[in-house]
Amino acid sequence: MIKTLSLNHFRNFKEKKLEFSEGINVINAENATGKTNILEAIVFLALGKSFKARVESECIKYNEQIARISTDGLEIVLTKDVEGWPKKRLLVNGVSKRLIDFVGNIKTVLFAPQDLELVTDGPSLRRNFLDTVLSQVDREYKRALGSYEKGIRQRNRLLLRIREENISRNNLLFWNQLLIKNGDYISKARENLIGYINSLENCHLQYDPSIISEGRLDQYKEAEVASATTLVGPHRDDFIFLKDGRNISSFGSRGQQRMEVLYLKLAELSYIEDVTKIKPILLLDDIFSELDHMHREIVMNTLNNYQVIITSADEHNMPRIKSSSINIIKL
Repeated sequence: MIKTLSLNHFRNFKEKKLEFSEGINVINAENATGKTNILEAIVFLALGKSFKARVESECIKYNEQIARISTDGLEIVLTKDVEGWPKKRLLVNGVSKRLIDFVGNIKTVLFAPQDLELVTDGPSLRRNFLDTVLSQVDREYKRALGSYEKGIRQRNRLLLRIREENISRNNLLFWNQLLIKNGDYISKARENLIGYINSLENCHLQYDPSIISEGRLDQYKEAEVASATTLVGPHRDDFIFLKDGRNISSFGSRGQQRMEVLYLKLAELSYIEDVTKIKPILLLDDIFSELDHMHREIVMNTLNNYQVIITSADEHNMPRIKSSSINIIKL
């Protein structure tokens, strides 16, 4: 859990300090006042990166060069056009840390209206969901993922040089082995996570892995050179949501799709707690306006077991919360 959150020149906030209870916290404010920015800052402290910004310097308040986010010994400093300063510093108790050592100091699960896109949009969103969950609970996964992504970039450059400059294919051998080793770890971890989610019965996913091996790399070697792109491996993984054996992105109603995403998020919450023995912070970004009465009740039955931070622009969309520890925060 977190007790306080301090923001300095982050997004629309010049200086802001918030205090949270260990139970349910409701951030009630009009739209465009920065409610989601509060949740973004908390996720930033959990993952070491923004879930919203395309470029992280966008998080720095207009006409400022430095932004800070901090809570209970964790701090992120973002800089823009400051000579001699890195663009991002991650600190634990004042000591700079690498991303791999920073991620996971707090655990979060974010549920927002745009999560419906997990069903309807492209596979990169679904891969990012898997990476976000696993990076919070498995340091080796985070390391393997970083190494794999670097390897893909290097290998694709070599494929381009093989096509354009006719350099030897032997230049690929080192990167092939690196990708196979790390890709195998990534695929197994993702398969285990999806197996866990499916064991909970309410949500059923079908994993579509892109296995990377020497044989498959050899199989696609001509096409890879022609496209200058690595065509197999977990960077091309996907999964689909199934209901009664059918893909709900094609056959499900919007209500069914919303329900499956809700069950997926509850499974994420359960998985992180089971693996780490730590209760994640549950972040709900104005979701009650998107849920019908039955699905609101499913969420409400979960709240009393976790520290929860809810944003809401309209009190009428909020169900009655039966709890003795509700902290109302006005921005």
